[in-house]
Amino acid sequence: MKLHLILILTCLTLSVIAQPETASRRRNFNTVNFVAMREFDPVSYFQGKPQKGSSKYEYNHKGIFYYFVNEANRDEFKKAPGKYEPAYGGWCAYTLAHKGERIKTLPTAYKIINGKIHLFYNFNSDNRLMKWNEGDEKKLRADAEKNWVKGMH
Repeated sequence: MKLHLILILTCLTLSVIAQPETASRRRNFNTVNFVAMREFDPVSYFQGKPQKGSSKYEYNHKGIFYYFVNEANRDEFKKAPGKYEPAYGGWCAYTLAHKGERIKTLPTAYKIINGKIHLFYNFNSDNRLMKWNEGDEKKLRADAEKNWVKGMH
């Protein structure tokens, strides 16, 4: 009986601990209905061409949903989600670095930097990936990281 009670309490405790993390991620990630990257498959970026995934191959990672083009990509993501999740929650890396603001991105405006997907705003003739590439990338990354941590809530 004591073991049964301990197991129940452990499960409840883990559930309560996970809820704040899920809520925080959902507040801080760039999603539509909690789906990240406008349904693009994060693993496909490392295969040479970003592709839109399918809800058929959906995976929920700590409250954020990702879509994949196939089961193999979904399984690859499951092995190392930190490798494949976009930097800065999928917000525009340049704008976060430059202004500390979170704005939407276009999933096909991207750059892989140090093994992480960085997404950028590219609407209305305003390509912020080009601005990123014209700037001091090391400083921009440091500023984006500082603003990302500062803006977490």
